[in-house]
Amino acid sequence: MGAQWGNNIKLTIFGESHGKGIGIVIDGIKPGVKLDLDYIKKQMRRRAPGRNSFSTSRKETDEVEILSGIVDTMTTGAPICGFIKNEDKKSKDYSILKEVMRPGHSDYPATIKYSGKNDVRGGGHFSGRLTAPLVFAGSIARQILQEKGIEIAGHIFSIGNIIADNTEPNLKKLREICEKEFPVADETTEKSMKNLIEKVRMEQNSVGGVIECLAFGVPAGIGDPFFNSLESTISHIMFSIPAVKGIEFGKGFEFSNMLGSDANDEYYFNGTEIKTYTNNNGGILGGISNGMPLDMKVVIKPTPSIGKKQRTVNIKQQQNCELEIKGRHDPCIVPRAVVVVESVLALAILDQLGGCND
Repeated sequence: MGAQWGNNIKLTIFGESHGKGIGIVIDGIKPGVKLDLDYIKKQMRRRAPGRNSFSTSRKETDEVEILSGIVDTMTTGAPICGFIKNEDKKSKDYSILKEVMRPGHSDYPATIKYSGKNDVRGGGHFSGRLTAPLVFAGSIARQILQEKGIEIAGHIFSIGNIIADNTEPNLKKLREICEKEFPVADETTEKSMKNLIEKVRMEQNSVGGVIECLAFGVPAGIGDPFFNSLESTISHIMFSIPAVKGIEFGKGFEFSNMLGSDANDEYYFNGTEIKTYTNNNGGILGGISNGMPLDMKVVIKPTPSIGKKQRTVNIKQQQNCELEIKGRHDPCIVPRAVVVVESVLALAILDQLGGCND
């Protein structure tokens, strides 16, 4: 199974959802980087399961054991290895899933590709649980980027058909939103979204949404045209998040209904800096950053594990059948995924900057 990513920094994730643990190896971080381990713990808690009623009831502390690469909060230059124990496993809930394929899951294509040897417990290596190591790596990347004046923040843009306040986001406001357990701009929308999540949970169903994420302070000139464009690098790692099914930069798909005169971001001088009056292109032109905030949205699909009866197949018996999925699952993964999106955006930007070897 492919589990590596990166050019200037290289990531290797390992483990399965119900194995002994999960983790990541990070290559390419220079020695002498001072890290705030409390900051890392804070970001890990934002993703951790079992914190509220709109999350899975699985309880995991997601404490990272640093096995190498960091001594006394300082990077050594060696590969950084972080390991997270799996503590709350109920693998018996998955015993039937070697034969009965879950709709919306990787079960069937993975069974074909890996000849049925893949671990299906909790999704195995395909599980969203593997995003915890990405948050660990991203929390290191974010601290390196902050030293370069780059700050990343995300928020819930929508859940189901409920859209948050569309006011142009700014860094100060997003910092405040990121401190919330449910990172959305206004309380009225937050209440409506939570009510919707509770409704689908009671119906044994799930709901998806959209996360908006911005990077402030990215200098102009980062990226390349075509195959190594900034959008390509971001999209590559963003689609490594299992629930992500779509991405757009700036106005994205809205461009199809716009005229060129409206879509173009016109320039002006702000002192000696060149800025644009609008940011329709999301801070990237020709695959290269233009100095405006990077602005992107990702679509998070509804959690496929639902209690509702669904039609599927039993591959052992070679028969059509029905399935009611048991176990513990998020009715909506969007709130916990915000920090994951922030983390992988940080990793993409750091990789494009050439790691941290400057």
